[in-house]
Amino acid sequence: MTKKERAILVLLAILNFTHILDFMIMMPLGNYLMPYFKISPQQFSFLVASYTFSASISGFAAIFFADGFDRKRLLIIAYAGFLLATLACGVAPGYTFLLLARIVAGLFGGLIGAQVISIIADIFSYERRGSAMGAVMSAFAVASTVGIPLGLYLANLISWHAPFIFIAATGALLIPLLIYYLPAMNKHIMEGERKKISFEGFAGILKDKKQYTALIFSGLIMFAHFVIIPFINPFMEFNLGYSKKLTPLIYLVGGITAFIASNYLGRLSDKIGKLKIFTVCLLISLPLMFIITNLVTIPYWIVLALFGLWFSVATGRGVTSQAMISSVVKPEHRGSFQSFNSSVQQLGSGLAALVAGFVVTKNVNGSIANYAWLGVIGVAAMLITFFIARKTFSTVDKKTV
Repeated sequence: MTKKERAILVLLAILNFTHILDFMIMMPLGNYLMPYFKISPQQFSFLVASYTFSASISGFAAIFFADGFDRKRLLIIAYAGFLLATLACGVAPGYTFLLLARIVAGLFGGLIGAQVISIIADIFSYERRGSAMGAVMSAFAVASTVGIPLGLYLANLISWHAPFIFIAATGALLIPLLIYYLPAMNKHIMEGERKKISFEGFAGILKDKKQYTALIFSGLIMFAHFVIIPFINPFMEFNLGYSKKLTPLIYLVGGITAFIASNYLGRLSDKIGKLKIFTVCLLISLPLMFIITNLVTIPYWIVLALFGLWFSVATGRGVTSQAMISSVVKPEHRGSFQSFNSSVQQLGSGLAALVAGFVVTKNVNGSIANYAWLGVIGVAAMLITFFIARKTFSTVDKKTV
């Protein structure tokens, strides 16, 4: 890997850090926002789902124009709008304002992930894409390791507003660096081609069974993972009695292990096969999802070990699945496809939040009920992705795209 490629990966990883942290920080704030606004689990789930559904809409709309623009320019415009909306979240005076700000943040945020993945796929060949994906997706681990504990610390120290202001300020510092260092990404545009709305990429997805099956696969992975995420902190505090000072350690330990896993498993998948690593990670995650949603009060170091392992295999599953998914489309339609992929992912996580909000109820004593059912739902969805992967990507490691 050249110095220029490393620099690009670092910039995209930092951008991904702020983007992912904005989405992730809302979920562990559940035990702050529910009592602050005096809202129900269902209303909290709307805050989580509002971002993902609006991101899904904008991601879907991008299918029709993303491949007609320089990916760098589109990424920077979307990122700037996303940061302004995140700042609005940070100054939100009430529940309705915050809900609307999350919707706007999602509209811009829905364009970001697809452009990042498309840029990586354009620069790195399939043989090296696992390592590159692992490097950029390690931002998820850093967001968990550094971002969420820091965000929760700021929420404890100042208020729940502070994490959003921190994200907006960090992102504002990054934009000039992106403008200066990120190269133009317009080689996918045919010479002399005008920027226009095109239905070609969307039509190609509908005609290609492998492409739309890969999208279903992608959405189900997100659904299975995020159906149990939003209520982890409320369950840990209100049901098991762990304090707000302890719960951030889940994301610290989980993030450290995920950071190691994303880089190691990404490189390993390039050597021995992405489907093999995906399958191992998925099978390990199934019992962990059931255990986590049925936890009782136990020594906290055991809790941290469970979440550390779960974050690791979830990250390995994510790195390899996205690398496999990127192989089913030609470069000239990659922007449209990845926009659709981002839309489906956001839709999957949004549906997961809504399902979680309606399954989980609040008891009179403030604890939550029916959390174990979310584990059953998540395991069932994950099993479906196992069979889809075996059928759709069985030959993916034998070719390059």
